[in-house]
Amino acid sequence: MSRTSARFAGAVAAIDAANGRDPTTIEVDGRREASELVYGRRMSETLDELAPAASEHLALAVRGQHIERWTSPRQNYPEGRAGYLRWRNELKEFHARRVGEIMAAAGYGSEDIARVGAFVRKERLKSDPEAQRLEDVACLVFLKHYLAGFMGKTDPDKLAGILAKTWTKMSAEGHEQALGLDLPAGAAALLERGLAHLRSKVEGSP
Repeated sequence: MSRTSARFAGAVAAIDAANGRDPTTIEVDGRREASELVYGRRMSETLDELAPAASEHLALAVRGQHIERWTSPRQNYPEGRAGYLRWRNELKEFHARRVGEIMAAAGYGSEDIARVGAFVRKERLKSDPEAQRLEDVACLVFLKHYLAGFMGKTDPDKLAGILAKTWTKMSAEGHEQALGLDLPAGAAALLERGLAHLRSKVEGSP
């Protein structure tokens, strides 16, 4: 398998074409682009920085893990944690299915599709190094590109919890990369507040 193969290039192009239909746009380098298209590119760029020799499977999962995400908005599900978890789990299945369809059309076999699907569904995060790397990439992209926007519209206590959960999802390698980012002012203090809260909950457990 090779990230320079025609089928890999075709699958990436198809993922980008699908994400290019996102009606939500953001400004990048002075022009408006589809939000999920930009997200996919940022994921791939971060993977290349973190692991230039990453496998074709992981590269496809990274590029397509949010494919057509806008078609299933959070507000279509009930409020509360149960509704949120249902939304996230159904999204994972949807993303995995769509990437699998694209891979099949590009000429990939069932084993390749199953491997990429497992990554997209976030299976075996702590036991599969490649699955963990995808999680690291997603967390790094959030911290680098989206945290500043969250800080402007999210309650500090809630944001502290989000940052702490993000941190605990990452590996030691991910932590090292995150510490090298130029994070927004106040982010480190919020992260420490969130981690302290998590530690207090653990210490207070019976």
